[in-house]
Formats: sequence, C-alpha cells, structure tokens
Amino acid sequence: QVQLVESGGGSVQAGGSLTLSCVVYGLPWCMSRMSWYRQAPGKEREIVSGIGSDDTTTYADSVKGRFTISRDDTQSTLYLQMNSLKPEDTAMYYCKSDQCNRWGQGTQVTVSS
Repeated sequence: QVQLVESGGGSVQAGGSLTLSCVVYGLPWCMSRMSWYRQAPGKEREIVSGIGSDDTTTYADSVKGRFTISRDDTQSTLYLQMNSLKPEDTAMYYCKSDQCNRWGQGTQVTVSS
C-alpha cells in the first residue's frame, strides 16, 4: 500500500517563502518519478514541477526561477521550495507519484498581497 502525505502549507504574504514536503510511505521505488500539482478554486489542476528518475527537473513557466523541486530518497521525501510567492500561487498543492500513479491529500498554500 502506497501513501503520500504532504505538509508545509500555510499562509504567507507576497514575497514570502514556504517549503512543502511529501513523504512517500510504502514502496520506495514509487519515488523515482514524482510531481507537484496545484489547484486553485474554480480552476483545473495544473502541474507545477516534476522530477525524473535521473533527477531531471521540469517547471511550469509560471514558477520557473522561484520554485525548486528536490527529493531525499533516504527519507522518502519530495520537496518543493517556493520563493517569491505571489497571490496567484494560492492553491491546494498535491504531490503525485507518477511511477505508481498515487496522489497525496494536498496541503493548502495561501498568499496574501
């Protein structure tokens, strides 16, 4: 059984920073390909960033230069460092194991102007 548990969300002012974490319980190999998604109220879920088995990373244009995805396989944890946050970053953030097609429950990020 694979379970993904996010944490680290919260409320910050514009320009602030947050670091999201996603712990993967169960099969370690599910960590090999991971992604962060977000969904704002009234909008479709969109991909924010991904990391491949060879540690290659991808970012949505809207977060390039501000967000950094990383992982610690020894801790079975995926991270999303978010800097220079903007009100439009406000959303529920979800981690996903692309390898195992599993989602976390989400963590809320709210950025005030």
